[in-house]
Amino acid sequence: MTSSVRRMVTMAAVLALGLAAAPLAPVAAQEIGPRSVADLAEKLLGSVVNISTSQRVEARRASPAPEGEEDVPFQEFFDDFFEDDGARPDPRRVQSLGSGFVISADGVVITNNHVIKDADEVIVNFSNGDKLAAEVIGRDPKTDLAVLRVAPDEPLEPVKFAPSDHLRIGDWVMAIGNPFGLGGTVTVGIISARNRNLQSGPYDDFLQTDAAINRGNSGGPLFDMNGDVVGINTAIISPSGGSIGIGFAIPSEIAQSVIRQLLEYGETRRGWLGVRIQEVTEDVAASLGLEEPTGAMIAGLTEDGPAEKGGIQSGDVVLKFDGRDVHSMRELPRIVAESEIGRTVDVTVLRAGEKVIVPVEVGELVEEEARALPEELEKDETTEAVDDEIGVAVLGMELKSLTDERRQSYSISQDIDGVLVTSVEDTGRAAEKRIVPGDIILEVGQREVNSPQDVEERIARLKSDGRKTALLTLSNSAGDLRFTALRLED
Repeated sequence: MTSSVRRMVTMAAVLALGLAAAPLAPVAAQEIGPRSVADLAEKLLGSVVNISTSQRVEARRASPAPEGEEDVPFQEFFDDFFEDDGARPDPRRVQSLGSGFVISADGVVITNNHVIKDADEVIVNFSNGDKLAAEVIGRDPKTDLAVLRVAPDEPLEPVKFAPSDHLRIGDWVMAIGNPFGLGGTVTVGIISARNRNLQSGPYDDFLQTDAAINRGNSGGPLFDMNGDVVGINTAIISPSGGSIGIGFAIPSEIAQSVIRQLLEYGETRRGWLGVRIQEVTEDVAASLGLEEPTGAMIAGLTEDGPAEKGGIQSGDVVLKFDGRDVHSMRELPRIVAESEIGRTVDVTVLRAGEKVIVPVEVGELVEEEARALPEELEKDETTEAVDDEIGVAVLGMELKSLTDERRQSYSISQDIDGVLVTSVEDTGRAAEKRIVPGDIILEVGQREVNSPQDVEERIARLKSDGRKTALLTLSNSAGDLRFTALRLED
């Protein structure tokens, strides 16, 4: 998550895991805006809770605070200023507040992971004044969700989830939470945007709302006008920490899947494909003959992973996974993660201009799936041994054959075959795409090349076919693949 995105405290309800069977009934007030949400808020306030946590941390203090004051302004400054080598541990408790909501009558409560992370004690505070100690059933840092359980003397009033995928930009929503520790607070706004990626995790797909959300709202519910939970408030963008009308909520579909697993296993169990992927840009799409950028390009395969065993190849573009369209690179990890482990699914890929269906058995994710985005690469300063071969200049690069001497000079593995890039024009099109000396061209237009002349011929053929770009399959010296599209015309 970027530095401007400030995490807030969040709680989420856990047991209403069945999505509403029918779409929301039309509400007349929604057509002109909600004249009042008083009845709705009154019904829901008792199901939204305050989460308070405390954590024992170890401070170090050697010298006392200025005499005569036990609680002085800038105390932390003085503690740091007077610290010396003889400092002794001074344990103290740090407290924080967040929000949450009840999803089962027997005491299941949902909140954000960042609200209860590292807490020694978690207390759920109800609107009627009851305070109950909570047990952490499970948490998932990747989606920032946590499931708690309390033991109430009487049944609680749970809320239920409803699908969020039917929500349209402009639909009314209501947030209830505990901003700034003030207690139950109701705010109303609209859905401002969908499918927001905050780069906080691999499964980002946030709802954006202008309903006022502030610090302490984290983990609180975002309701539709039927009183069903369609999102879990989790983050804001704000230079001051207060609401500026840009808040984000985890969609109910994502939340329910995670909550269900945390309740059943105490952890999340996600599907795994075993691939490195990269974005299909407009240039790449044009080079592949796609009308528009879509899908996720396979840039690498985990050895003996599900994808490699199933027959997926580097350079394939995944268009569908188990019948679900893959519109962009970042959708694929989320779709795979939600898939049933051990089940064989059909994966539709674009390969050499043809759609191919590949059956793949979904594995279980153990380590975080790598994302094959182009990295910032520095130019290799290795000095190449003097030789007599005249390089071929093409598309802002100088190319030479991959000899044993050049392998040694650029530390290139023996199992990599292709054409070596020995220099790049500083202002050329190859430099724009971060191609550097030491890169190896393996394919041009998804056809293998073994010499500089092969590259020239493939580019000439693409031009004669009317192509505007050429898709290059590149490898670095370690064998990591990536795909780059270069313009054929200036």
